[in-house]
Amino acid sequence: MDYIQKQAYQNAKNLIQKAQTSNGFLAGIDDVANYKRIWTRDGVICGLAALLDGDEGLVNTMKATLETLAKHQHEMGNIPSNVDCETGEVSFGGLAGRVDTLAWFVIGICQYAHLSNDITFFKQHKSAIYKCLKLMQAWEFNHGDLMYVPRSGNWADEYPTQGFILYDQLLRVWAIRCVLHFEDDQALKDKHDTILNKININYKKRQTSEKVYHPKAYKQLEQLDYWVATLEPGGYQTQFDAFANSLILMLDIGDNNDHKLLLEYCNALKNKLALKSLPAFWPVIQESDKDWDLLTNNCKYAFRNYPYQFHNGGTWPMVNGFYGIGLCQQNQNEEANKVLEQISTLNAKANWGFYENFDSKTKEPNGVKYCTWSAAATIMLTQFLNGKQWIGLKNL
Repeated sequence: MDYIQKQAYQNAKNLIQKAQTSNGFLAGIDDVANYKRIWTRDGVICGLAALLDGDEGLVNTMKATLETLAKHQHEMGNIPSNVDCETGEVSFGGLAGRVDTLAWFVIGICQYAHLSNDITFFKQHKSAIYKCLKLMQAWEFNHGDLMYVPRSGNWADEYPTQGFILYDQLLRVWAIRCVLHFEDDQALKDKHDTILNKININYKKRQTSEKVYHPKAYKQLEQLDYWVATLEPGGYQTQFDAFANSLILMLDIGDNNDHKLLLEYCNALKNKLALKSLPAFWPVIQESDKDWDLLTNNCKYAFRNYPYQFHNGGTWPMVNGFYGIGLCQQNQNEEANKVLEQISTLNAKANWGFYENFDSKTKEPNGVKYCTWSAAATIMLTQFLNGKQWIGLKNL
């Protein structure tokens, strides 16, 4: 690791250490909006970085994060979007409930139990895990193996995707694989295989004789180099979702040709943009597009999804961190190193401001400063390039 990358890593670790509390990791260290709370998604991602780093204090904070979330699990199985430990306020979502928190919680429990060699922790939370798995199955609604996600139901909470969103299906696959690392559960294994098959045949146009989920929509689907964002009763939303496609690479889903086409697409896309990094979603939704009204109305307070910003084509270090990990899993370490260098460049802006996201056109920082999962991206990808691993990444 050269001097610049060592500096980037230490600054990232310093920020995450500042975000430690007795109840877990905060999403940010500035008292902005709701960021000084324990968030499932942000907290677990910071914790995944902590586990790879191995620092005892950070690992203990990951444990505290998970315990806080478990303590506030709803009787129906829902995992909070965030918890304010000072006021006791628990949120399960703003304009819609959050679906992806369940999978992140399960993944977090399993990774902690494995990487800290604390199998008892998994056993203590086994009932909470299975409540999550049962609720994810209930959210299929039609028992068709794919979860139905409401608009605003995951990390892209102000972006107009809805339905059978690929990102959420992939997190569920990873969560199930993590549980199967500890449990010999044939029914769960069968469920994993069925979900995986549905993903393989429904989110990319293929020559297949298998029964697709939405035949009319599938017939109209173009053959693309990436996996599309979502399918809903009204048809496909064919945007490129960088987080979902990073998970495709990370979880090694699809065949070698799928990976080749996806890697070529990602490389071409990031290299044509000013920041040389992947945008969260692409193409950008403009005022003239049919989804513009859905985008502008889908916010509880202030509108942030201007073209090339936030989820609407904005660049997130956190998302690019998972892309880099996907590259590592596809034996593309040289390219992953380039991604890490660019993440460090972004995080270093404004005297190591670790901004939430950036305008992909102007290169200006956006969102919250000192965002902990932007720092986590540096730690996670650095450790993967050093040979560290999480469980559940390989197919069963």
